Amino acid sequence: MSLLPAGFTVPPWPYLAVLAVAVAGVGYGLASRRPAVTARHVLGLAPWIIVGSALHALNVVESLPAVVAPLAGTGAVYVTVACGAGGFWLLADRRRPHTVPATLAAGGVAVAVPLVGAAMRVGMIRGTLAPGWPAAGVVVTLLLTAASWGTLRRLRPAAVTATGRVGLLAVLGHTLDAVSTTVGVDVLGYGERTPLSRLILDAAAALPTADTLGTGWLFVLVKIGVVSAVVVLFAEYVDDEPSEGFPLLGVIAAVGLGPGTYNLLLFAITAG
Repeated sequence: MSLLPAGFTVPPWPYLAVLAVAVAGVGYGLASRRPAVTARHVLGLAPWIIVGSALHALNVVESLPAVVAPLAGTGAVYVTVACGAGGFWLLADRRRPHTVPATLAAGGVAVAVPLVGAAMRVGMIRGTLAPGWPAAGVVVTLLLTAASWGTLRRLRPAAVTATGRVGLLAVLGHTLDAVSTTVGVDVLGYGERTPLSRLILDAAAALPTADTLGTGWLFVLVKIGVVSAVVVLFAEYVDDEPSEGFPLLGVIAAVGLGPGTYNLLLFAITAG
């Protein structure tokens, strides 16, 4: 069984070369400058995750210029956005090191808003804009995140204190991914591209509850349970090595927030 999502592609070699050079350049710059990395820096990168989601959604509906599209494919979009955010970080750190988190967030929002707007415009032009279910998914996500974080606060207060808003972002991101998958599979008739996720959905489909509860509920429970356990496990690491622990926890958050945002945006502009 493949571990990669369906539709995963490698861009043509000229684009691979560009990405390789960009990764090397940004990586060298960050390694040389060694900018400060705190929880606020990681949170400042959150809007850039939405940038990647919007780019990939526009690529899927074939609304990006042909010269740009390979950089927004499955897999490549992560590298593209990481290089863009990393390069912006370097510039911000060179000019005003003390305002980097706010500058990172502002830059990400400045890029994300027009991209999301462009995606919505595609839906409007094509007559397929239907934000109802995606909006409901956001509401459910916020409610489940609040309940999950509140439960963690009661059961593992030290983990909540140690991981802070980055831990909350991780729970939010993976809850959004799970809820959006449930909306797509159980309501809008989409399929799941990730093999491991399909296994959980298939297991739920085999249960007697499938006809009444659908298949996504088990995926939601598993995702929330796993990310909550990860937050607890990361608490000591973040305490001991915050400059390493927070970025890694941020990556975990991005793995949920990115696909979840992409799912709901795609559903909204394609009418399911």
